[in-house]
Amino acid sequence: MNASPFTGGERALRRAGGAAVGLLLLTALGAVLDPRRTLWAYHVAFVYWAGIALAALILLMSLHAMKARWATILRRVLETIPLSATLFVVLFVPIALGARSLFAWARPEQLHGELAELAQHRAPWLNLPFFLVRAFVYLAIWAVVAGALYRWSTRQDHEKGVALTTSQRRLAAGGLPLIAVVMTLAAFDWQMSLDLHLASTIFGVYWFAGSFLAAVAVLILAVTAADHAGILRGLVRPSHYHSLGKLLLAFVVFWAYIAISQYLLIWIANLPEEVPWYIFRGQGGWRPFGAFLTVFQFVVPFLILLSRDLKRNPRALSAVAIYLLVMHYVDLYWVVMPTLTPEGPRPHLTDLTAVLGVGAAGLAFVLWRLRGRAAIPVGDPYLEDSLRYDPS
Repeated sequence: MNASPFTGGERALRRAGGAAVGLLLLTALGAVLDPRRTLWAYHVAFVYWAGIALAALILLMSLHAMKARWATILRRVLETIPLSATLFVVLFVPIALGARSLFAWARPEQLHGELAELAQHRAPWLNLPFFLVRAFVYLAIWAVVAGALYRWSTRQDHEKGVALTTSQRRLAAGGLPLIAVVMTLAAFDWQMSLDLHLASTIFGVYWFAGSFLAAVAVLILAVTAADHAGILRGLVRPSHYHSLGKLLLAFVVFWAYIAISQYLLIWIANLPEEVPWYIFRGQGGWRPFGAFLTVFQFVVPFLILLSRDLKRNPRALSAVAIYLLVMHYVDLYWVVMPTLTPEGPRPHLTDLTAVLGVGAAGLAFVLWRLRGRAAIPVGDPYLEDSLRYDPS
């Protein structure tokens, strides 16, 4: 099979890069006019896209650990997405600089009563220097693991054989627990600590469930776009889309299971320091969001994805993927924003410019990393098995 490097996507790269610059400049302008509100909008966008990229790494590692052959043809696109860890180091800078405006524990002198006691109790963990060090460690571990898997995969394009496949599988299987811990602690630091009332040990899994669902959706859109552009035309079978659709269906259910599990655990325990987190989200303008997410992030996509024909139709499956990406953003918005505006949602233009700007920056980065390498792992010994994949 032709191992010539991928040189396309130049127009898409320029457009994505230009959109990222324009949208992030608009976000910066919003920061001049309303610094605190813009920072919170940017934080939601950062958590949204960083979670998707990190979940893509977990998906890649899981496929390696399971020795899954069917997804080999899709792997080059998937293994490029987590390389954006280096981009997120840069994108984290505004959060680091604005931490005192985001996190109540970062300004303990302004807290009183119960919140002051909670902040003091958690100060050994929730203090700004340690918080920044941990963020760097999370991103560094993510970057090292993603970089190693990518380097071995691209080396294999020329060296062939199974040795590098074995190395990837060993790193993936051994590193999965570490990456799981990284994502869990990042969820605690970047989201749960926004509100000192919440101390849920299942919260990291909640972020993972939604992000993994969104990562599969992004992979579906990327593969469909590559197929449409001719890069993977004739190589991706309906069975590949079918399996990706089944992953979407499985994680729609898993997200709902984790969401209700977290709610029930807090409701049953009825601890005064935890219950207010749900009380704020169950009153005022935030009250409809719980029912909205139940219906539109679980019931609707669950019923749609039961269709076998839809899961084998790239265009229809892509529409569902876009829909689920929107729902995942609504979910994260509901998690983060009530801490800022407990009375109800207060939409702001920077909500849109930030999430689209960070997303465009991520797209441009991934396209840039894809160029100059084979678009598929041509040296993988199991590529032919993937090309013939048809479990039915």
